[in-house]
Amino acid sequence: MIALLRRVALASLLCLTSLAVAADAQQAKVQRLGILSADSPGPPGGRWTFRDIMHELGYTFGGNLLVDQRWAEGRNERFPSLAAELVALKPDVILADTTPAVIAAMRATATIPIVILHVTDPVGSGLAASLARPGGNVTGATDFGFEMAEKSVDLMHVLVPKATRIAVLLGGDNPVEAFILEANQNAAKAIGLTLLPIMARSPEEYEEAFALMAKKGAEALIGGGAGASTARNRDKLIELAAKAKLPAMYGARNWVDAGGLLSYGQNRLQKWRYAATYVDKVLKGAKPADLPIEQPTTFDLVINLKTAKALGLTIPQSLLLRATEVIQ
Repeated sequence: MIALLRRVALASLLCLTSLAVAADAQQAKVQRLGILSADSPGPPGGRWTFRDIMHELGYTFGGNLLVDQRWAEGRNERFPSLAAELVALKPDVILADTTPAVIAAMRATATIPIVILHVTDPVGSGLAASLARPGGNVTGATDFGFEMAEKSVDLMHVLVPKATRIAVLLGGDNPVEAFILEANQNAAKAIGLTLLPIMARSPEEYEEAFALMAKKGAEALIGGGAGASTARNRDKLIELAAKAKLPAMYGARNWVDAGGLLSYGQNRLQKWRYAATYVDKVLKGAKPADLPIEQPTTFDLVINLKTAKALGLTIPQSLLLRATEVIQ
């Protein structure tokens, strides 16, 4: 009996040792992540959040996870060559943060898994067969831009209830702008508002765009949409909106941090947690075709009271109560 117990104990010890060795081997395995971003190098913002969450999942940048980053710096035309550079490095997975970035990555590779981040309509844009079963080498999370677009119009109506003409600034360099504009228009029509699409493809056209808003009688602005050029020239657009005394809403809180009036968009932490979780799943062997594309469940409303005061605008109490954060 004692001999039997010893054999069982020895077998258990060997099993535990094997598991420990396997775990150590998994940890020691170095994998490669490519990041294709519309952003610019510099203050990391959400990228630090992503790195921290990846660390929680057992990855160390520069340790068991090598990270290659390519920045389009707000210029979508750079994506094809940047995507080709990343693919040549043979990463285990690519994280692409906008629709143009994903399109470029898909054209560069049909085999390397691609995790998406800021993509409004992956199915309508032809990036996935369906949200439930993407079917190709793309998965991740949509930013649910349609709901945000519709909600932006409703929130703007609450903010300036007497406004009947709302301008929407477009950059013309992201295919999802058409989908977002349609959602804006449907929401505006439902409550009797007139939407004024204004196109500005470069910084040189911004002054003219705001002059056109004034000419058309715009009383508020939904700006900083999906266009890369608008994101790249954030500070200039905020300045022009302030100069025109136009209450303006944006899709990301960094616009409000920079002096914009208010923003409504997906919760930043949830967005980066989705990205890290999907990268982790793929690195552990999951197939993108079988991983459903997530839709956000948490949205943030951020209001800048200093900017409101400069505009001579009183924020309705109902909006203040709904705000995730109020910047004094």
